[in-house]
Amino acid sequence: MTTVNGDIEVPAAPKRIVAEEYLGSLIALDTIPVGAPGLTLENMYFKEFLTGVADTGTYGKMSPENIIALNPDLIISGNADSYAALSQIAPTVIVPYGDLKNAHEELTYFGKLLGKEQEAAAWLADYDKRIADAKARVDAAIPAGATFSILEHADKSTWVYGDNFGRGGQPIYQSLGRKPPAGVAAEIMEKQWAELSAETLAKYAGDYLVITDNTWTAQDFQADPIWGSLPAVKNGKIYVWKEERSWYYDPIAVLAQTEELADWLTGAQQ
Repeated sequence: MTTVNGDIEVPAAPKRIVAEEYLGSLIALDTIPVGAPGLTLENMYFKEFLTGVADTGTYGKMSPENIIALNPDLIISGNADSYAALSQIAPTVIVPYGDLKNAHEELTYFGKLLGKEQEAAAWLADYDKRIADAKARVDAAIPAGATFSILEHADKSTWVYGDNFGRGGQPIYQSLGRKPPAGVAAEIMEKQWAELSAETLAKYAGDYLVITDNTWTAQDFQADPIWGSLPAVKNGKIYVWKEERSWYYDPIAVLAQTEELADWLTGAQQ
């Protein structure tokens, strides 16, 4: 396989994979790793598939001792800094965060890596159908020109995100084909994230807001003098969810998030 570290020889059909990243794509291809970091094992969208998978330590700093004990034949990571250490244990494929832009790129890449191209194509065909169904429902309910903002709020900080940084960006911007406010769209999509001040919040706020917050509810945003002044908040066009549901961006999560947000936008959960 051609990787950021050059051409890497990998097993034709790896049986004992340690995966720091991209577990959603592996599970979609019916491939369960033998080890993964504790943080990724808690992904609510697929953790039921990972019973018995060993905890390899801290995400971004997996324990070499834990990995060696698992006798892996392939290691997959998104952390380029870990290549030197991990490649001493087993063939290691590094796919930096953001290099694979969507579910099609992920499943196609890992289908090739694992020799499961047909399985990848079949999974993506079902994925495309379900995404198309969700998009059609939203398109019938929401005006084409309505703008959307992907935000995260914690304490006194607020961030805005693009289409490849989790928090709902993939389902809203990629799957449902929606757009951020025109005046900030180019910036958001290029930089992918920015921290906002109270003074700039209105500039980045679209007609609909999808907000990650672990403590505030929609009612809290409505009661806040700054947030409550935004048209989307006044009009009830605000969706608040916790990071345990919004942070993930693997294909399995994006599909579930797309259908969840489509239900909200079409009134099924209002």
